[in-house]
Formats: sequence, structure tokens, C-alpha cells
Amino acid sequence: MVNSGNVKQKRVRKSPQERRDEIVEAATRLVGERGFNGISLKDVADEVGMSQPGLLHYIGTKEGLLSMLVTDSYDTTGTPDDFLKSGLPGSDPDAPSFPSYLRFLVRHNASRRMMVQMYMILQTESLNPDHPLHEYFSNRPESVWDYYSRFPWRIPEQLGSWDEGMKPVVRQCIEAMDGIQLRWLRKPPIDMYDEWLVFERMIFPSPMWDRYR
Repeated sequence: MVNSGNVKQKRVRKSPQERRDEIVEAATRLVGERGFNGISLKDVADEVGMSQPGLLHYIGTKEGLLSMLVTDSYDTTGTPDDFLKSGLPGSDPDAPSFPSYLRFLVRHNASRRMMVQMYMILQTESLNPDHPLHEYFSNRPESVWDYYSRFPWRIPEQLGSWDEGMKPVVRQCIEAMDGIQLRWLRKPPIDMYDEWLVFERMIFPSPMWDRYR
């Protein structure tokens, strides 16, 4: 009879993707709680149960961790492409509705609270010109505009073309969504989606936008 107490537990080798997912989850929580400037690579490695050299194998540098969190994780979901594949009302790939996409995005962000908290913390920290994401957030309004401009949004004729009439609207959407997310993270809690609908009526007023929602 084998003495089970003397049998060594076989280590389960995790795939690189599983490790990356663990790193993203742990770092998202730590940055959301303490900020990027308030954590060390050792904190992340300890949280995941890795050595620092093992962590560096996946991220390269501390700045590489930011790239993994923001450009490889936060920015890659809830996209217009995700919306166009959703089959939801307004998601016609040939003429999608911009307000409908934003409602999709708000619902998506409402489902990833800690990720949104991390992003808002980083955005605030990046006011410091020495922060690694200072340029990213400084350029964010223009980069978001350029990205959204790739899609054939259906907009009211009164606005003219997308390039002519929508740039201030997109800017207002970014600013309103940032403000709503900050309020959503505070107490007492609010419903992010319901709050967005209030702003939607102001940014996309009736009757001009009624057939384009």
C-alpha cells in the first residue's frame, strides 16, 4: 500500500496565456488599489506566486506591465468591432449607430469594475509628465477620434460628414464617460448605464438623433 503522505504533488504547469491572465488580474487589482507608483514588481510577483525573474519573462519591465494592462487588455475589448459582431440593434456593419455602440461600451465597462478603476487611477496618475502613460493619456482624445473614424457610422444629415460634425461630439462622449465612471466608482453607488442614458439625451438630442440611435 502506498503511503499517500509521501507522494509528492505533481506541479501543474500553466500555459503562457494562463500566466498572463493571472498577471493581468493581480496587477489590475493592485494598481486599482494603490496606483502604479504604489506597487513594485515584487508585489505583483508575490500576488501571482511567481519569482520576479519569472514575472519579468512575461512583462520585460515595469513599463511593460502597463502595456499588458492597458494596450493589451483594457483597450482590446468592448471595441466597435466587438459591437459589429454582436448582432445587437444598431450593429449593422455597413451603417452602425454610434449611440448604440456607446451603450454597448457602457454595459461592457460596467461588467469590469476593477479594470475600469485601474484605468481611472492610471489616468489620474498620468497628469505627472514623468508618468509612463503621460503621453498615452494626453493623446487619448485624438487617438480615440482616429480609431472611431475608421467605421462607417450612420449620423444625421444635419451634421454633414463624420469629419465635419462629429469631432466635438466624440470629445463630449469621452469626457462624459470618464466623469460617469468616476462617479460610479464612488459611494453611494449609481447605475452606470442609467446615468449614461441621461447624458446620451444631451449629447445626442431629439429629434435630430431619433432615427440614428
